Amino acid sequence: MNILFTCGGTAGHVNPAVALARMFQERHPDCKVLFVGADGGMETRLVPKEGYEIRTVTITNFHRSLKPKDIVHNLGTLVNMQRSRSQARHILDEFKPDLVVGTGGYASYPVVKQAAKRGIPTAVHESNAVPGLTTKTLSKVVDRVLVGFEASRAHYDDPDKVIVTGTPVRADFFRYTKAQARQQLGLTDDRPLLLSYWGSLGARVMNDQTVDFMELEQKAGTPFHHIHGAGRDYQRVMEALDKRGVKAREGDLQVREYIYDMPLVMAAADVVLCRAGASTISELTAIAKPSILVPSPNVTANHQEKNARVLEKQQGAVVLLEKDCTGAVLFDTVSGLLGDAKRREDMARALNAAAVPNASETIYQVLRDLMK
Repeated sequence: MNILFTCGGTAGHVNPAVALARMFQERHPDCKVLFVGADGGMETRLVPKEGYEIRTVTITNFHRSLKPKDIVHNLGTLVNMQRSRSQARHILDEFKPDLVVGTGGYASYPVVKQAAKRGIPTAVHESNAVPGLTTKTLSKVVDRVLVGFEASRAHYDDPDKVIVTGTPVRADFFRYTKAQARQQLGLTDDRPLLLSYWGSLGARVMNDQTVDFMELEQKAGTPFHHIHGAGRDYQRVMEALDKRGVKAREGDLQVREYIYDMPLVMAAADVVLCRAGASTISELTAIAKPSILVPSPNVTANHQEKNARVLEKQQGAVVLLEKDCTGAVLFDTVSGLLGDAKRREDMARALNAAAVPNASETIYQVLRDLMK
């Protein structure tokens, strides 16, 4: 059995594919897996770390501006599309997949489309509430469209082809109870824990607000534990905190460059303060974790706010827009939620009710049926 996953651009596209690849190999030890991404994409770093081989195609996006430099870029994209078709055909000839699954990103387009032309079983999975251009286009040629939210079904031309499966979440996120996670992190008192981060790379504006926020925490006597992932802004954040006399290297306030043990820290947290990428939304929903979401305003079609509004409508999250955020607003909002245990319990129940249980198993069964 040969299965090809194609994805890229963000960790939110890569993680579901990795979760599915592991499930197939657990069930079928002889299963061979190949990933295909875009030249230079973050997937070329993420996928090998998960132990999988990745090939690449030359593909770029389209700019929606008519400025001269954007027109030149789009002409280059047209050339790359032709090149990527040839590369995709070559990869399919060599690997001979029994199934091709796209989980988002520009690299998915040429590979999935060429596979569909050959009659190879194909599917796409969309984690975001609103489909991206790649998924929307491929939905017309694939055998199945798998989506994370019931509300997503209306965005596709052929609803009968769409199956609401939820989004696969790595098994690590279900490994710890809250008590076990707190003990492993060395949290010995009754104060709640806030986990905050602004994506795998961080976000300069929100990290600046977090510096103000942490200063207010320290002045208030650190009423709660706080672990923050600063991403690439780590050094700048630490220098800013040092200038203000905020101790954030260990103890009640901790700033890390990257939170490598995210499943452990998220399990221990009482509230998560973060962006609203698809992967994050899926993890929060799967483990029923109350959150305060600040969607990135710098994404295509404002899809993070649309993701966040789904959880807000289900009463599982509080949504703040970046333009309305200050350190004081963040501190007040977090303090209010951490001080209201009943509201957090209600939010957790709402998330449990909204979750699609066993997303990985559901998708696995759909894909196995396709292969039959």
